[in-house]
Amino acid sequence: MSTLVVRDSRRRLTDSERREATRLPYHKRSNVETPFHMIKFKFGDAVRSKTERAQINEVLCKVLCHNICCLIQSMHELNLKPKFYQAA
Repeated sequence: MSTLVVRDSRRRLTDSERREATRLPYHKRSNVETPFHMIKFKFGDAVRSKTERAQINEVLCKVLCHNICCLIQSMHELNLKPKFYQAA
């Protein structure tokens, strides 16, 4: 939940108000930048496809693979066992 710091323009912001106003947008940005960094580190930062549609598909495949890797890592860390259902 984001908050907007409303202040009287005649008074200065306190240190805590200034920290709060700068912390919230930065934290949102870091939440976005972290997965991008992880994907680039794991699969490389280059897109090798030539056409625009192929480039989009390549990036989407990288995101899908990243999500699967995160799921597998969480399963191992939390010692979760998948339960597969048999077709009737």
